[in-house]
Amino acid sequence: MTNRWVILALAWLAFLLSYIDRLAWSNAATSVGHTLNLPLATLGIFVTAFYIGYVASNLIGGFASDRVGPRRLLAAALLGLGLATFLFGSIATVTQGLIVQSLMGLCAGADYAIGVKLIAAWFDRRDRGTAMGIFMTATSLGVVITNVVVPPLLTTLHWNGVYRLLGSMTIAGALLCLALARDAPHSSETQPFNFADFLDLFRDRNLILVAISGFGAMWGTWGFAFWASTLMVRARHFSPVEAGGIVALFGTGAIISKPLIGILSDRLGGIHRIPVITCLLSFVAVLLLFGTLETKTQFRIVAPILGVTAFAYSPLLGAMVTELAGTRRAGSSAGATNAFWQLGSVIVPAVVGLVFQATQSFNAAFLTLAAGPLLGACGLMLVAAPAIRPDLAHRNRSDLAQADPPPH
Repeated sequence: MTNRWVILALAWLAFLLSYIDRLAWSNAATSVGHTLNLPLATLGIFVTAFYIGYVASNLIGGFASDRVGPRRLLAAALLGLGLATFLFGSIATVTQGLIVQSLMGLCAGADYAIGVKLIAAWFDRRDRGTAMGIFMTATSLGVVITNVVVPPLLTTLHWNGVYRLLGSMTIAGALLCLALARDAPHSSETQPFNFADFLDLFRDRNLILVAISGFGAMWGTWGFAFWASTLMVRARHFSPVEAGGIVALFGTGAIISKPLIGILSDRLGGIHRIPVITCLLSFVAVLLLFGTLETKTQFRIVAPILGVTAFAYSPLLGAMVTELAGTRRAGSSAGATNAFWQLGSVIVPAVVGLVFQATQSFNAAFLTLAAGPLLGACGLMLVAAPAIRPDLAHRNRSDLAQADPPPH
């Protein structure tokens, strides 16, 4: 029998590869801009193109993972992402770049929902926070790897070679997932799922509020991830390697915080909104502080702290969504909420670019970023406690009785 930790490792690997492919742009943007003769403000449109495809794919991929099962969908999405990433290394015009970035987003968008679906199927509620915490380290580790590895590679492979290398690695990951992944430990987890079940998600007030909160949180997190390096180069005159190292420290703080907060939530017996609100308000405060910093030493001290606050909320929000929707609808609920969350990522690159171009103010850019997690904290304050619908509590218990394996 396939071990549930192997399944978690595969979901984590797919998520990691997806994020590295996505975040490579944060370091490659300047080089691509020079090649295509693009001004600073227009670099954000490539990120927006990616997220247009990404948001659409979340909705489709989440429903499909509940409908047909996550294994085949995971391999297909990762394979498509690898091919599109490889192809991006050969673009010669802005139009080609926008089309390929949209295809990359369309393939990458299903990874989160599929991972949550696998976790909901293979882990019971006692261990789900821990599993989500481990799974979500892929995003922060992706920030570290991208900012440590990609800048030196750009000097040797140029941006074209970097994207071709990343595409090849992603294709290899797809083949590994196809060979080893399994849908669920029991056949009951693949019971039919229809469109009416999907539509029922949009009638849940708490789920809608969690979606709004995630939108604001992602605005801050991914706005920073995509713009921090470029802003430090342009406004603080750091070298690309120095700026990348600071952003890598940001990701390092997140790697530690995610599994720890997941374990803590499991020890407390459930997922609570108060820790998430605390994380988001702390995120606002540290973003505002970051915008006032001047020296490399200051940035290096504050960056890991910012990373803790910028990512610690994510496993708790993901687990809250699973508890609200139940195991059977885990993929669809994760896909639908993440689609809305990522709208923050779609909008924020262009907004921050316009703000910085208009003001040339490092601080103004970070004030813009801080508005997102502030909105997120306010949204969670309106979520009813406990954040599990009474009519779904019985469904969750039934799901667990049928589907969750004993601890290994």
